[in-house]
Amino acid sequence: MDAVELLHSIPMFEGLSVDDVAALSGALQTRTFRAGSMIFHQGDAGDAMYIVAGGDVNIYLPGEESRRISLKDIARGEYFGELALFDEGPRSASALATTDATLLELRRETLAAYLENRPRAAMALLRTMSTHLRQTNMLLSARAAKNVDEEFEKNLSWSDRLADVVAELNGSWWFIGFLIALTAVWCVVNTQLILAAPPDPYPYQLFNLALGIMVGLQGPLIVMSQNRQSRKDRARAETDFKVNLKNEVNIETVLRELSEFRTEMAERDAGKERVPPG
Repeated sequence: MDAVELLHSIPMFEGLSVDDVAALSGALQTRTFRAGSMIFHQGDAGDAMYIVAGGDVNIYLPGEESRRISLKDIARGEYFGELALFDEGPRSASALATTDATLLELRRETLAAYLENRPRAAMALLRTMSTHLRQTNMLLSARAAKNVDEEFEKNLSWSDRLADVVAELNGSWWFIGFLIALTAVWCVVNTQLILAAPPDPYPYQLFNLALGIMVGLQGPLIVMSQNRQSRKDRARAETDFKVNLKNEVNIETVLRELSEFRTEMAERDAGKERVPPG
């Protein structure tokens, strides 16, 4: 995947034409980082975004006593630090190369010069950014916690419900007892002691055919139910991660504000002690 393909894969640049992307790719700078190297720290001045051409990068929030909160793992074809292209604010998180990484760097002044020469590209870029900003606002306005089971139940079709019923039925002692009883009754009825000309005499070929068809249908239905349960488990894990991450960030914020409050109160008390009584 070359620089042009990497830029095309980034949502922020998906509205640009092929010529615009090719021109922008020529302005990218290649930077390499060894495993364990810091790319930037939280609070550093930001002036560039990075596209991962190779390796892995971890974005995290540093915490006290070497406890950090991992936000996201960035792999090949992904990007980070894009906010630095549009403002001069400090970095909101830290970035660490977890493996040997090759990054394509796009600096703010490079993008500014590029957009001055290509105003149509600027409009396409703004349209794309506004679309993703709306999506981000929708995500932020929604609650992190949600009832995954309830969300799945709303979207179940009749075939999904049938697969769940079959899977639940096949995993019960009731079904085992029913099958044993049915087999015994079938064998007794189809003997010459009961009927002179039984419809399915020994070796019960019709019954074996019916069992084979039933087993053949049960397998795919059970697998369908298991696959949906796996998707539900992944959705639960993702929801739990979002909730835990939100709680950790809020706790870190509260602890930091509490520490600042204590420092401010200590400075006020020290100032009062220095003031001589009137």
